[in-house]
Amino acid sequence: MLSLCVNARSGLGVPKRLAFIGLGSNLGDRPGYLARAIQGLEIRGLEAVLRSSDYLTEPVEVIDQEEFINKVLGCETDLSPERILEACLAVERSMGRIRTRHKGPRVIDLDVLLCGSDIRYEESLKVPHPKMHLRRFVLVPLVEISPAAWHPVLKTTAARLLESCPDRSRVERVLL
Repeated sequence: MLSLCVNARSGLGVPKRLAFIGLGSNLGDRPGYLARAIQGLEIRGLEAVLRSSDYLTEPVEVIDQEEFINKVLGCETDLSPERILEACLAVERSMGRIRTRHKGPRVIDLDVLLCGSDIRYEESLKVPHPKMHLRRFVLVPLVEISPAAWHPVLKTTAARLLESCPDRSRVERVLL
């Protein structure tokens, strides 16, 4: 699945990699918001080549809110993790996401989970996502589309992370 993209400045081939992005919504037209977010990501250079099913999930950490619909995308891209984060934030802004409460209700939430073998640990960007191994609502859809997705810090696959995940919250596949 690895391909090359020509860099216009240097003329050299830049390898594309698979970046995994988690999507969630728990307000309004949740399936519609997820579809709009996918379109927004693709417009910004993140071609969704893998798409999980939609999953109805109970909220975690802040539980006094509506259930989420979550999914995971595998996007082929030559964008850096920083540019992927910028694209995710731009999509959230374009869809009217307002952060009024930490981990509170939201029309859309986009998280960079993995970006090839890249590792970043900065104030504004942490890749791999630092809590992905603790969240069934991330791991169940990720394992559906890529059980062998590699966590470069924990040195294991998504399937093994799901097996050892301490989270027991409900994650139910839905047909919408």
